[in-house]
Amino acid sequence: MPSTDSSQQIPASSQTPMDVDPEIDIKGAEVKKAEGNEFYKKKNYREAVRLYSEAIDLNPKNAAFYGNRSAAYMMDSNYKRALEDAQTSVRLDPHFAKGYLREGKCHIALGNSKAALLSLQKAKDLDPSAGAIMQEVQNARILTEYERKADECWNKRDFRQVVFCMDRASHVAVACMPYKMKKAECLALLGRYDEAQSIAMDALQIDVNNADAVYVRALCLYYDDNIDKAVKFFIQALKLSPDLEKARLTLKKAKALAAKKEEGNEAYKNGRFNEALEFYGEALLIDDNNIKTNAKLRYNRALVASKLGKNTQAIADCNVAIELDERYVKAYLKRAQLCTAEEQFEEALRDYKKVFQMEKTREHKRHVDEAEKRLKMSQRKDYYKILGVGKDASESELKKAYKKRALLHHPDRHSHDSEEVQKEEERKFKECGEAFAVLSDPKKKDRYDRGEDIDGPSMGDFDASNIFQMFFGGGGPGGGFHFPGGGGGGPGEFHFQFG
Repeated sequence: MPSTDSSQQIPASSQTPMDVDPEIDIKGAEVKKAEGNEFYKKKNYREAVRLYSEAIDLNPKNAAFYGNRSAAYMMDSNYKRALEDAQTSVRLDPHFAKGYLREGKCHIALGNSKAALLSLQKAKDLDPSAGAIMQEVQNARILTEYERKADECWNKRDFRQVVFCMDRASHVAVACMPYKMKKAECLALLGRYDEAQSIAMDALQIDVNNADAVYVRALCLYYDDNIDKAVKFFIQALKLSPDLEKARLTLKKAKALAAKKEEGNEAYKNGRFNEALEFYGEALLIDDNNIKTNAKLRYNRALVASKLGKNTQAIADCNVAIELDERYVKAYLKRAQLCTAEEQFEEALRDYKKVFQMEKTREHKRHVDEAEKRLKMSQRKDYYKILGVGKDASESELKKAYKKRALLHHPDRHSHDSEEVQKEEERKFKECGEAFAVLSDPKKKDRYDRGEDIDGPSMGDFDASNIFQMFFGGGGPGGGFHFPGGGGGGPGEFHFQFG
């Protein structure tokens, strides 16, 4: 509530007829002040400001009038004008405790915690019993602590905590634009561009020449990979505030990043892949904070590495690109292609499914179906590998390969080996027969090559000896076969009988 203490006007000793300034209308000023007080009570603060201003025009040396107008400005959230009036009031009357209190409140609202504590100390010295002073002292200390913590978190690059601190501080310093700009800057660094832009635009509606707000807009464009437009805004911010060093530094990074990225692109287009790899690597060293651009640089470098046959490096770059931008469809697709080439079929399928979740197109569904088929095929037995032949092997080549492998793994050949070795060789022997049974049957082979399920033999119900006997004869009591290099049936031979 504005002061109604008329003793704040002019000391009585100075109001004698000989000392009264003829341009001062004391009575008229008091009337205007009283009218202003009535509007203040009705919460019509702008009308109260108008009437207090008229009172000041009639008596510009009355500290209480400035104090009253300061209070009205504060209630109307015009803290800068309120601060000016509070400072004027204590200049006119250095013993005006309410003036110092209002000065302290304005400093707090504007985020000037140190200045607030100085003003509040003067108010306390003049009026130690005023409880409102201690409450404002507490608010000033809260601001000081949030500022300290925010600085500490900023140095640690913990931008989320800085946002939290600035949010909390802004509840106390309701008109502190620097707090809002610091929050907006951190939101930009966190990739929350819409929120940051909203704060910046609100600030520019209040002051079109707010260099910090222009800088935040530039930062959002820069981190959203709109570098060319960002450069223009950085330049504008520097025109408004030539000493805005962070704008100057980021402008330098933006220009360097754009140039190095372009060098990489040109080298890639012209087939100079090793140079492109180097240029993209240099670009990645410019600014760790530019997440979106760095994700694209990683993807670009993955493309180049894959052209050079460096699939492991390319996959690693795709991994980082996806960590930086979890919705980077191109990076998922490229990684899936690379994983397929490296026969990492489960990883490829996972990526294709992720892409289909984000973009449900026919093409992406086809990728998923093909990846599932490849995975299924990779998990079944590779009959060609078992026999050691290619997919275009002729019938005679299949028979020759089968004979060679069957002789190599026949259980009787390993009868003197350990039990573990015997079991393993028996398994391989049966697989050879299973593989030959499928690949020697044109219909089954065709279905196998297409990745379809086949009603072929399985090791659980398959007797590989039957096929073996087709090639080598024997199979009844007394029948036998001599393995070269064995022992028992004669020099250099190993004899066994089918039974």
